[in-house]
Amino acid sequence: MATQILMPALSPTMEEGTLARWLKKEGDTVKSGDILAEIETDKATMEFEAVDEGILGKILVPEGTAGVKVNMPIAVLVEEGESADAAPTPQTVPAAAVATPPAAATAAPAAVSAPKPTGARVFASPLARRIATEKGLDLTKIQGSGPYGRIVRADVEGARPAAAAPAATATASPTSAATPAAAMPTGMAAETVKKIYADRAYEEVTLDGMRKTIAARLSEAKQTIPHFYLRRSVRLDALLAFRETLNAQLKSRGVKLSVNDFIIKACALALQAVPDCNAVWAGDRILKLKPSDVAVAVAVDGGLFTPVLRDAEAKTLSALSAEMKDLATRAKARKLAPTEYQGGSFAISNLGMFGIENFDAVINPPHGSILAVGAGIKTPVVAEDGSISVATVMSMTLSVDHRVIDGALGAEFLKAVVENLENPIAMLA
Repeated sequence: MATQILMPALSPTMEEGTLARWLKKEGDTVKSGDILAEIETDKATMEFEAVDEGILGKILVPEGTAGVKVNMPIAVLVEEGESADAAPTPQTVPAAAVATPPAAATAAPAAVSAPKPTGARVFASPLARRIATEKGLDLTKIQGSGPYGRIVRADVEGARPAAAAPAATATASPTSAATPAAAMPTGMAAETVKKIYADRAYEEVTLDGMRKTIAARLSEAKQTIPHFYLRRSVRLDALLAFRETLNAQLKSRGVKLSVNDFIIKACALALQAVPDCNAVWAGDRILKLKPSDVAVAVAVDGGLFTPVLRDAEAKTLSALSAEMKDLATRAKARKLAPTEYQGGSFAISNLGMFGIENFDAVINPPHGSILAVGAGIKTPVVAEDGSISVATVMSMTLSVDHRVIDGALGAEFLKAVVENLENPIAMLA
């Protein structure tokens, strides 16, 4: 039976994407697990994996086509001797259930549904059936995430016994299902604005998926999150001297620590010292995280990513440095998987390398806070005895979601960050 292949949702915020390149052509045999195409989402270029087997009978959307809506038919898969025109009209399915990107296929266990009625037909790809047989899984108890509810490879690879299902579903974030798809913020209509500048020369720049998502999420953040701001300055002289010593010792290993690496470590340890700040807003509740998963803003062409360093409190400075360099490199190439830039409870935005002395950052929901870091500036400082000296001072601003963190609690956290940075040797203990 001919089957329409639908545009997948490869990230939670994706509403549309660009079909960058077909890796199969009409008439090619397709096996479950084959890479059909490369699709540009709002954040990255990702591979789209086939969930069924057959022959690629017809390509409905040419490569290079932008603005392809999620769930829109993009190709037709047929069986031997079957016509591509016989494909059924696609059913309406949730965007998130259409497909799972290969990079995230094993990131979470498959949902286990209630047993299907006895005798009910189970729709599953041949590969999924084979894996289920090898693992001894009952397909009637697995919820499919493929088109029309078909069970695909990712569903069975991550499946657990039915008894484990409650524990698997209990860890899901309450906001994950309730978060609306990215929508453009309201404001003056494009035609209205263009009329204002009708007599001026300008270039019209069409928003790509990333910029649309950034606009929507930041508008949502400023409109819905009750921000307040806490500011502290930190003296960096001890840290800079310690960093120089460490880098001299690590040079033979090809490791060079940055000030930002120390900031990441300092914040990770502060989240452990003040655990009530290691939290996110989840609609009608607060989720307090156990590990320190620290997101770090990385500027890329046309926008930014916030890759997450998981379990940062448990990693050495050199490990954090190497991981951060890798994530930043792949972020700039738009090669991060969604699991690498989603999550965390806290973020760091450092503009010090651009000479910015201080600024206020916008919280990235559902995070409880974000630290804006400025440049280290040589500044006159007054000691307790009244003497004046010169020190390298860095300004930091903590933007806080008041629903999650109160003023005194945020101040306690920021104090812990400052203490870590001003006593860097203690962070190695």
